[in-house]
Amino acid sequence: MFVGIAMLVLAAVFAALYLLARHRDRRMLRNGVFLTAAVLLAMLGVLTVLAALLPGVGVVVSGLLLLVPLVILVLGIALIGNGVTMLRLEGRSLGNLLSLVLGVLVLVLPALAATLILVNTSERAGFLTALGSAVAVVIVFVSTYFAFAFVAFGFYSIVYGRMRHRKAPDAIVVLGSGLVRGEVPPLLRSRLDRAMTVYRSEKDAGRSPVLIPSGGQGDDEPRSEGAAMAEYLVSVGADPADVLPETESRNTAENLRLSLAVQAAAGRAGSVTVVTNNYHVLRAATLARKVGADAQVIGSPTARYYVPSAFIREFAAVVVEHRWFNLLACLPFVVLAGFLLWETYQYR
Repeated sequence: MFVGIAMLVLAAVFAALYLLARHRDRRMLRNGVFLTAAVLLAMLGVLTVLAALLPGVGVVVSGLLLLVPLVILVLGIALIGNGVTMLRLEGRSLGNLLSLVLGVLVLVLPALAATLILVNTSERAGFLTALGSAVAVVIVFVSTYFAFAFVAFGFYSIVYGRMRHRKAPDAIVVLGSGLVRGEVPPLLRSRLDRAMTVYRSEKDAGRSPVLIPSGGQGDDEPRSEGAAMAEYLVSVGADPADVLPETESRNTAENLRLSLAVQAAAGRAGSVTVVTNNYHVLRAATLARKVGADAQVIGSPTARYYVPSAFIREFAAVVVEHRWFNLLACLPFVVLAGFLLWETYQYR
């Protein structure tokens, strides 16, 4: 009972931290950590209290825990299946391989950790098997850390994507993505269509924001993404005078920074609505915050098969962007494993 109450208290603390951080700036990644911790602790706290009060609940929880290996198996197979679909429909590339690779890791790492621990329990266990047990500890803790971080990122991406942003935008920036033979493909068209919905809504309200389609020319593209996007926007009803393409950027950070320059040059400094696909909203929002833009991000629909791989790619980019923080966060796990290895080997 006490443990459950303590969890509920911690859940309330994390919920308060989330509300404070969200009020300060809803674009921060830490918001997702606070919110996910609050939800998980609240669920565990309620289950723990109920298990103490109603013995039958404990049996149900134990049964659910026994299903964890099955859940891991199903998740791994589903990710591998998604990876195969991505390769078939989107072509071979490192980005399209991510869900397949993650699926293999989801299946292999738990099995490897369990095997290393079981080998270490044998009477013949020596230094190498003790080392294997230490490696298993690192696998378990590091995997748990990144699994929590991924859940927090994905969960808050969904929450942020559903938030209503009440500021009327002075500019609507549409982030570019690859062209197909110089034309706007369905993925990019969904962003442009969402931008046009916002643009028409603002026009109906008597306001006149500028549209800034943003994207440079890739090595395999006959023209810039910004130019192709601008052409599409005009073709579906945007006033050509309101369309100000940005055609030099090469990534999301440059999309945002150079679009701000276009906005300023047009004399339309003010709030910005950034449009991208739904899987990309949170990372785009954090980058907008980093470049100092008074911007909130909204998302457009994405084909379902594309979403898992896209979220994994976005999370991988966030991990790389914050690599030193993640390395420091994982360091205690390595130290703990080293300490356990030393203790085990000394004992034997």
